[in-house]
Amino acid sequence: MIPDLSVLWVILLVLVLTVIVQRLLFAPLLHVMHERESATAKAQALAAEAGRRAATASADYDAQLSAARNEAYRQMETVRREALERSTAFVAKARQDADASRADALRALDADVSSARAALETEAQALSQSIVERVLERRVS
Repeated sequence: MIPDLSVLWVILLVLVLTVIVQRLLFAPLLHVMHERESATAKAQALAAEAGRRAATASADYDAQLSAARNEAYRQMETVRREALERSTAFVAKARQDADASRADALRALDADVSSARAALETEAQALSQSIVERVLERRVS
């Protein structure tokens, strides 16, 4: 039995169509798919690199921010310490001034007391002299 020639023609046509479809459809389609896959891999690599750079930049930013905060805290501590020293000096000066004023007031008070005592003694002698003269009704020297 000899196969029918139409079967051979069909086989031949299928083979020719397979080659044509392979070259005209599948090869360009596979080429586009490989290009897309390559582009996707490149984009993923770029995204990973950008992520690494962003992480590095974020770490640098955090380090700079931390350093700036530390510097600000150090400056605030310096200003606070200087203000505390000025306040302590001011309080010490005020205490010295108050002690000096108190000492001056005590000296002035002592002087007033002494002069008042002297005046009282003089006045007391004059009054006692006057009382003695009235009681005795004569002048006592």
